[in-house]
Amino acid sequence: MRFRSAFTMIELIFVIVIMGVIGKFGVEFLARAYESFIYSTTNNKLQARSATAVEFIASRLQHRIKDSVIVRQKMKSNAFTALTSANTATEYLVLEWISTDIEGYRGATAPFWSGILDIDAGIALGNNTLVSPGTDTAALNLQINTLSYGTSGINNAALYFIGANSDINAYGWNGVALTQTGVVHPIKSVAGQATQFTSSNAATFNGIDVYEYFKLSWTANAIVITKNANDMNTLTFYYNYQPWNGMKWYDGGNIKSAVLMEDVSTFQAMAIGSIIKIQVCAKSDLIEEYSLCKEKTIY
Repeated sequence: MRFRSAFTMIELIFVIVIMGVIGKFGVEFLARAYESFIYSTTNNKLQARSATAVEFIASRLQHRIKDSVIVRQKMKSNAFTALTSANTATEYLVLEWISTDIEGYRGATAPFWSGILDIDAGIALGNNTLVSPGTDTAALNLQINTLSYGTSGINNAALYFIGANSDINAYGWNGVALTQTGVVHPIKSVAGQATQFTSSNAATFNGIDVYEYFKLSWTANAIVITKNANDMNTLTFYYNYQPWNGMKWYDGGNIKSAVLMEDVSTFQAMAIGSIIKIQVCAKSDLIEEYSLCKEKTIY
Protein backbone atom coordinates (compact mmCIF):
# COMPACT_ATOMS: atom_id res chain seq x y z
CA MET A 1 0.00 0.00 0.00
CA ARG A 2 1.22 3.47 -0.82
CA PHE A 3 0.50 6.43 1.37
CA ARG A 4 0.42 10.04 0.17
CA SER A 5 0.97 12.95 2.52
CA ALA A 6 -1.64 15.74 2.61
CA PHE A 7 -2.19 19.04 4.41
CA THR A 8 -2.66 18.77 8.10
CA MET A 9 -5.38 20.78 9.77
CA ILE A 10 -2.86 23.28 11.08
CA GLU A 11 -1.37 23.75 7.60
CA LEU A 12 -4.83 24.30 6.14
CA ILE A 13 -5.58 26.93 8.76
CA PHE A 14 -2.31 28.72 7.97
CA VAL A 15 -3.08 28.62 4.24
CA ILE A 16 -6.60 30.02 4.80
CA VAL A 17 -5.27 32.80 7.03
CA ILE A 18 -2.53 33.74 4.56
CA MET A 19 -4.98 33.71 1.63
CA GLY A 20 -7.34 35.92 3.62
CA VAL A 21 -4.59 38.41 4.41
CA ILE A 22 -3.45 38.46 0.78
CA GLY A 23 -7.04 38.85 -0.40
CA LYS A 24 -7.76 41.72 2.00
CA PHE A 25 -4.69 43.77 1.23
CA GLY A 26 -4.59 42.78 -2.42
CA VAL A 27 -8.09 44.10 -3.06
CA GLU A 28 -7.30 47.28 -1.12
CA PHE A 29 -4.10 47.72 -3.12
CA LEU A 30 -5.97 47.32 -6.41
CA ALA A 31 -8.67 49.74 -5.24
CA ARG A 32 -6.06 52.34 -4.31
CA ALA A 33 -4.27 51.87 -7.62
CA TYR A 34 -7.54 52.29 -9.54
CA GLU A 35 -8.47 55.37 -7.49
CA SER A 36 -5.03 56.86 -8.13
CA PHE A 37 -5.45 56.21 -11.87
CA ILE A 38 -8.86 57.93 -11.91
CA TYR A 39 -7.53 60.98 -10.07
CA SER A 40 -4.47 61.21 -12.30
CA THR A 41 -6.52 60.90 -15.50
CA THR A 42 -9.11 63.40 -14.29
CA ASN A 43 -6.44 65.84 -13.13
CA ASN A 44 -4.68 65.72 -16.51
CA LYS A 45 -7.94 66.30 -18.39
CA LEU A 46 -8.98 69.21 -16.18
CA GLN A 47 -5.54 70.79 -16.47
CA ALA A 48 -5.59 70.55 -20.25
CA ARG A 49 -9.13 71.94 -20.55
CA SER A 50 -8.69 74.84 -18.14
CA ALA A 51 -5.25 75.73 -19.54
CA THR A 52 -6.62 75.81 -23.09
CA ALA A 53 -9.52 78.07 -22.09
CA VAL A 54 -7.27 80.44 -20.12
CA GLU A 55 -4.72 80.73 -22.93
CA PHE A 56 -7.45 81.36 -25.51
CA ILE A 57 -9.03 84.15 -23.48
CA ALA A 58 -5.66 85.67 -22.56
CA SER A 59 -4.46 85.72 -26.17
CA ARG A 60 -7.47 87.83 -27.14
CA LEU A 61 -7.40 90.06 -24.11
CA GLN A 62 -3.79 90.79 -24.98
CA HIS A 63 -5.01 92.91 -27.91
CA ARG A 64 -7.87 94.66 -26.14
CA ILE A 65 -8.40 98.40 -26.01
CA LYS A 66 -7.48 98.54 -22.34
CA ASP A 67 -10.11 101.03 -21.19
CA SER A 68 -12.96 99.15 -22.88
CA VAL A 69 -13.20 96.04 -20.66
CA ILE A 70 -16.52 95.63 -18.84
CA VAL A 71 -18.50 92.98 -16.90
CA ARG A 72 -22.21 92.34 -16.57
CA GLN A 73 -24.11 90.63 -13.75
CA LYS A 74 -27.01 89.72 -16.03
CA MET A 75 -26.50 88.24 -19.46
CA LYS A 76 -29.15 90.19 -21.37
CA SER A 77 -28.99 93.61 -19.79
CA ASN A 78 -27.77 97.07 -20.73
CA ALA A 79 -26.31 97.49 -17.23
CA PHE A 80 -22.54 97.07 -17.06
CA THR A 81 -19.55 97.88 -14.88
CA ALA A 82 -16.00 98.75 -15.87
CA LEU A 83 -13.79 95.82 -14.90
CA THR A 84 -11.51 98.17 -12.95
CA SER A 85 -14.52 99.06 -10.75
CA ALA A 86 -15.93 95.52 -10.44
CA ASN A 87 -16.57 94.04 -7.00
CA THR A 88 -14.58 90.83 -6.57
CA ALA A 89 -17.32 89.45 -4.30
CA THR A 90 -19.95 89.84 -7.04
CA GLU A 91 -20.69 87.11 -9.56
CA TYR A 92 -20.46 88.38 -13.13
CA LEU A 93 -21.73 86.32 -16.06
CA VAL A 94 -20.33 88.34 -18.98
CA LEU A 95 -16.89 89.76 -19.72
CA GLU A 96 -16.64 92.05 -22.79
CA TRP A 97 -14.02 94.17 -24.48
CA ILE A 98 -13.27 95.94 -27.77
CA SER A 99 -10.54 94.10 -29.65
CA THR A 100 -7.87 95.68 -31.80
CA ASP A 101 -7.66 94.19 -35.28
CA ILE A 102 -4.41 92.30 -34.68
CA GLU A 103 -5.05 90.13 -37.76
CA GLY A 104 -4.35 93.19 -39.89
CA TYR A 105 -0.77 93.06 -38.66
CA ARG A 106 -0.30 89.57 -40.05
CA GLY A 107 -0.25 90.55 -43.70
CA ALA A 108 2.15 88.87 -46.09
CA THR A 109 4.37 91.93 -46.53
CA ALA A 110 2.98 94.79 -44.40
CA PRO A 111 0.11 95.62 -42.01
CA PHE A 112 -3.23 96.35 -43.66
CA TRP A 113 -3.68 99.44 -41.46
CA SER A 114 -0.70 101.51 -40.41
CA GLY A 115 -2.10 103.06 -37.24
CA ILE A 116 -0.92 106.52 -38.36
CA LEU A 117 -2.93 109.45 -39.70
CA ASP A 118 -1.68 112.33 -41.83
CA ILE A 119 -3.47 115.14 -40.01
CA ASP A 120 -2.59 117.87 -42.55
CA ALA A 121 -3.79 115.77 -45.49
CA GLY A 122 -7.06 115.07 -43.70
CA ILE A 123 -7.62 118.77 -42.96
CA ALA A 124 -7.05 119.59 -46.62
CA LEU A 125 -9.86 117.16 -47.59
CA GLY A 126 -12.40 118.54 -45.13
CA ASN A 127 -13.76 117.63 -41.69
CA ASN A 128 -15.09 114.21 -42.61
CA THR A 129 -12.05 112.46 -44.10
CA LEU A 130 -9.07 110.80 -42.41
CA VAL A 131 -5.94 109.94 -44.38
CA SER A 132 -3.82 107.00 -43.24
CA PRO A 133 -0.64 106.47 -45.28
CA GLY A 134 0.35 102.83 -45.51
CA THR A 135 -3.21 101.58 -45.00
CA ASP A 136 -4.90 99.35 -47.59
CA THR A 137 -8.65 99.47 -47.02
CA ALA A 138 -9.37 97.02 -49.87
CA ALA A 139 -7.12 94.33 -48.36
CA LEU A 140 -8.48 95.13 -44.91
CA ASN A 141 -12.04 94.79 -46.12
CA LEU A 142 -11.28 91.37 -47.63
CA GLN A 143 -9.59 90.22 -44.44
CA ILE A 144 -12.48 91.29 -42.18
CA ASN A 145 -14.95 89.73 -44.61
CA THR A 146 -13.08 86.44 -44.44
CA LEU A 147 -12.73 86.42 -40.65
CA SER A 148 -16.42 87.21 -40.20
CA TYR A 149 -17.55 84.53 -42.68
CA GLY A 150 -18.70 87.14 -45.17
CA THR A 151 -20.87 89.16 -42.79
CA SER A 152 -18.70 92.21 -41.94
CA GLY A 153 -16.23 94.50 -43.66
CA ILE A 154 -14.33 97.74 -43.33
CA ASN A 155 -17.59 99.69 -43.29
CA ASN A 156 -18.52 97.97 -40.00
CA ALA A 157 -15.23 98.96 -38.37
CA ALA A 158 -14.27 101.81 -36.05
CA LEU A 159 -11.19 103.82 -35.05
CA TYR A 160 -9.88 104.48 -31.55
CA PHE A 161 -7.50 107.41 -31.18
CA ILE A 162 -4.49 106.69 -28.97
CA GLY A 163 -4.18 109.49 -26.46
CA ALA A 164 -7.85 110.43 -26.46
CA ASN A 165 -9.73 110.69 -23.17
CA SER A 166 -11.58 107.44 -22.45
CA ASP A 167 -15.11 107.14 -21.14
CA ILE A 168 -16.36 103.61 -20.45
CA ASN A 169 -19.92 104.81 -21.14
CA ALA A 170 -19.00 105.88 -24.68
CA TYR A 171 -18.03 102.53 -26.24
CA GLY A 172 -21.59 101.62 -27.20
CA TRP A 173 -22.07 99.05 -24.42
CA ASN A 174 -25.60 100.27 -23.67
CA GLY A 175 -26.86 99.21 -27.09
CA VAL A 176 -27.04 102.70 -28.60
CA ALA A 177 -25.21 103.40 -31.87
CA LEU A 178 -22.45 105.98 -31.54
CA THR A 179 -21.93 109.16 -33.51
CA GLN A 180 -18.53 110.83 -33.85
CA THR A 181 -18.72 112.01 -30.24
CA GLY A 182 -17.96 108.59 -28.75
CA VAL A 183 -14.66 107.02 -27.73
CA VAL A 184 -14.63 104.79 -30.80
CA HIS A 185 -15.49 106.31 -34.16
CA PRO A 186 -17.50 104.35 -36.77
CA ILE A 187 -15.86 104.62 -40.18
CA LYS A 188 -16.14 103.45 -43.77
CA SER A 189 -13.70 103.41 -46.67
CA VAL A 190 -13.64 105.96 -49.46
CA ALA A 191 -14.24 104.49 -52.91
CA GLY A 192 -11.06 104.42 -54.95
CA GLN A 193 -8.95 105.76 -52.08
CA ALA A 194 -7.20 102.90 -50.25
CA THR A 195 -5.69 105.16 -47.59
CA GLN A 196 -8.80 107.14 -46.64
CA PHE A 197 -11.60 106.72 -44.09
CA THR A 198 -14.74 108.71 -43.64
CA SER A 199 -17.52 108.70 -41.07
CA SER A 200 -20.02 105.86 -41.51
CA ASN A 201 -22.88 107.96 -40.12
CA ALA A 202 -24.19 111.44 -40.73
CA ALA A 203 -21.89 112.98 -38.12
CA THR A 204 -18.53 114.42 -39.10
CA PHE A 205 -15.20 114.76 -37.28
CA ASN A 206 -15.80 118.50 -36.92
CA GLY A 207 -14.99 119.47 -33.33
CA ILE A 208 -13.47 116.06 -32.55
CA ASP A 209 -9.92 115.81 -31.25
CA VAL A 210 -8.26 113.73 -33.98
CA TYR A 211 -4.95 112.22 -32.90
CA GLU A 212 -2.10 111.10 -35.12
CA TYR A 213 -2.09 107.51 -33.89
CA PHE A 214 -5.05 105.15 -33.94
CA LYS A 215 -6.13 101.54 -33.55
CA LEU A 216 -8.70 99.87 -35.74
CA SER A 217 -11.34 97.43 -34.57
CA TRP A 218 -14.07 95.47 -36.32
CA THR A 219 -15.46 93.44 -33.42
CA ALA A 220 -16.03 93.28 -29.71
CA ASN A 221 -15.49 90.03 -27.82
CA ALA A 222 -17.56 88.46 -25.05
CA ILE A 223 -16.92 85.57 -22.68
CA VAL A 224 -20.22 84.31 -21.26
CA ILE A 225 -20.80 81.66 -18.61
CA THR A 226 -24.15 79.84 -18.85
CA LYS A 227 -25.78 76.67 -17.53
CA ASN A 228 -26.89 73.87 -19.81
CA ALA A 229 -29.72 71.37 -19.38
CA ASN A 230 -27.68 69.36 -16.87
CA ASP A 231 -27.03 72.44 -14.74
CA MET A 232 -23.35 72.42 -15.72
CA ASN A 233 -21.61 75.71 -16.47
CA THR A 234 -20.45 76.34 -20.04
CA LEU A 235 -17.96 79.00 -21.16
CA THR A 236 -18.74 80.48 -24.60
CA PHE A 237 -16.85 83.00 -26.74
CA TYR A 238 -18.81 85.50 -28.90
CA TYR A 239 -17.48 87.81 -31.61
CA ASN A 240 -18.38 89.62 -34.86
CA TYR A 241 -20.57 92.29 -33.31
CA GLN A 242 -20.01 96.04 -33.13
CA PRO A 243 -21.25 97.86 -29.99
CA TRP A 244 -20.55 101.22 -31.67
CA ASN A 245 -23.29 100.28 -34.14
CA GLY A 246 -25.71 99.43 -31.32
CA MET A 247 -25.13 95.65 -31.41
CA LYS A 248 -25.03 93.30 -28.40
CA TRP A 249 -23.41 89.89 -28.07
CA TYR A 250 -26.79 88.13 -27.85
CA ASP A 251 -28.43 89.77 -30.87
CA GLY A 252 -27.90 86.62 -32.95
CA GLY A 253 -27.88 86.86 -36.72
CA ASN A 254 -24.30 87.16 -37.98
CA ILE A 255 -22.74 87.05 -34.50
CA LYS A 256 -20.40 84.08 -34.20
CA SER A 257 -19.80 81.92 -31.11
CA ALA A 258 -17.72 78.96 -29.99
CA VAL A 259 -17.90 76.85 -26.84
CA LEU A 260 -14.57 77.12 -25.03
CA MET A 261 -15.22 74.74 -22.19
CA GLU A 262 -17.94 72.78 -20.43
CA ASP A 263 -18.21 71.76 -16.76
CA VAL A 264 -16.86 75.09 -15.55
CA SER A 265 -17.06 75.64 -11.80
CA THR A 266 -15.61 79.18 -11.76
CA PHE A 267 -14.77 81.96 -14.19
CA GLN A 268 -13.46 85.20 -12.70
CA ALA A 269 -11.74 88.32 -13.94
CA MET A 270 -10.32 91.23 -12.00
CA ALA A 271 -8.30 94.30 -12.94
CA ILE A 272 -5.74 96.45 -11.17
CA GLY A 273 -5.18 99.45 -13.36
CA SER A 274 -4.55 98.13 -16.87
CA ILE A 275 -3.52 94.66 -15.66
CA ILE A 276 -6.11 91.88 -15.84
CA LYS A 277 -6.07 88.56 -14.03
CA ILE A 278 -8.38 85.76 -15.13
CA GLN A 279 -9.16 82.42 -13.50
CA VAL A 280 -10.92 79.38 -14.95
CA CYS A 281 -11.78 76.35 -12.82
CA ALA A 282 -12.87 73.06 -14.39
CA LYS A 283 -14.79 70.40 -12.50
CA SER A 284 -15.29 66.68 -13.06
CA ASP A 285 -18.50 64.68 -12.92
CA LEU A 286 -16.47 61.55 -12.03
CA ILE A 287 -15.15 62.88 -8.73
CA GLU A 288 -17.53 64.77 -6.49
CA GLU A 289 -16.53 68.28 -5.41
CA TYR A 290 -13.25 68.14 -7.33
CA SER A 291 -12.10 71.01 -9.53
CA LEU A 292 -8.84 72.39 -10.87
CA CYS A 293 -8.06 76.04 -11.60
CA LYS A 294 -5.74 77.87 -13.98
CA GLU A 295 -4.87 81.55 -13.77
CA LYS A 296 -3.28 84.05 -16.12
CA THR A 297 -2.19 87.66 -15.81
CA ILE A 298 -2.50 89.88 -18.89
CA TYR A 299 -0.60 93.17 -19.12
